[in-house]
Amino acid sequence: MTLALDQLSSNPLISWDTFWAEYGEDSRYELIDGEVFDLEPTGQHEQVVALIAAKLCVQIEQLGLPWFVLQQGILWPMEQGMTAFRPDVAVVDRRELGNEPFWASQSLLMLGSSLPWVAEVVSSNWQNDYARKLEDYATLGIPEYWIVDYAGLGGTRHIGRPKQPTLSVCHLVEGDYEIEQFRGNDRVISPTFPGLAVTAAEVLGARV
Repeated sequence: MTLALDQLSSNPLISWDTFWAEYGEDSRYELIDGEVFDLEPTGQHEQVVALIAAKLCVQIEQLGLPWFVLQQGILWPMEQGMTAFRPDVAVVDRRELGNEPFWASQSLLMLGSSLPWVAEVVSSNWQNDYARKLEDYATLGIPEYWIVDYAGLGGTRHIGRPKQPTLSVCHLVEGDYEIEQFRGNDRVISPTFPGLAVTAAEVLGARV
């Protein structure tokens, strides 16, 4: 969902410590394998994020879940010293936060168990969303991952030909994601939020 900017650092790769010192307070940037990416969200991107967050907040309230929607946090997997993701939307389980070593002082998560649901809204570098994050979020054990490709930017092997706006719901089954795709007037089926009443068109063409 990002555009890499080599000019952000004089070195090709940077460490987590360097990233955190230089970009940790700026939600515009994330780190993948030591490479800094500028998220560069567009207006439409932010509208999609806002609609998803609003819908999830309603579901969480209705279900009485001990969860909340996080939009400005960073995920630094413990085993990946040079990677730090900033999911566009993440659902956090309050009950797990006592296990998070930095949460009390920073909006920083390290454990996949804290996140029952995440979403990435696709933009410039779609490969990260469809490949790298798909793999890493599965490894972290995050039960549900949405790839929201409102502009149909993903490769044809991911969204078919002709390319079109697509919402991919990835559901974790025995350590791997099973993927179901939704387009147009398809009602989006979420294993985590079965009562969610929204179509793919509403999400992909969000006007908040």
